[in-house]
Amino acid sequence: MTKKQREINIAENPLYHDTWKLLKKYRDVVWSLELSVQQVRNKFEIEYGSSIEDFLESVYLAGADIAGGDIEHHAKCIERSNRMIKLLDSSVELLRNKHKNGETYYWLLYYTFLSPQQMKNVEEIVEQLRPHIRDISFRTYYRRRQEAIEALSSILWGYTSKESMEILEKFVPETGSGT
Repeated sequence: MTKKQREINIAENPLYHDTWKLLKKYRDVVWSLELSVQQVRNKFEIEYGSSIEDFLESVYLAGADIAGGDIEHHAKCIERSNRMIKLLDSSVELLRNKHKNGETYYWLLYYTFLSPQQMKNVEEIVEQLRPHIRDISFRTYYRRRQEAIEALSSILWGYTSKESMEILEKFVPETGSGT
């Protein structure tokens, strides 16, 4: 398989595509999550005269059930978004700390998708990367970005590369006996 065919296969891989979509939405989700939490906090302070934490503690102490209400719905939405962000953040940290190219991949992902402020264009991203990645060109940026997303995909969704499965089969062959 040629390098070009491999790149096309990676881009068509739904796991790569899912990681790409997740990274593209990261800033929006973080922003939305921060706004939602702030709005809920403000609403509680205005309506109940206390913080959310104090309110929830008093509800639990009183044995009240808030299931099915707006409070529960907002809390579940915020929690779901928060879990997604934490999953992605911890996966990026694992990539950074354990992968052989982790530091490089981290900075590529950071300036491309994760930094609080989105860069204007690829030129700006490459300029930000120069202190972290020596001799980076536009071509290198695109190639390494794809590698970083592929590596992150393997952490998020599990590593299922066909080449690795073939190698694994040589060391640990599957048996038809079900053991």
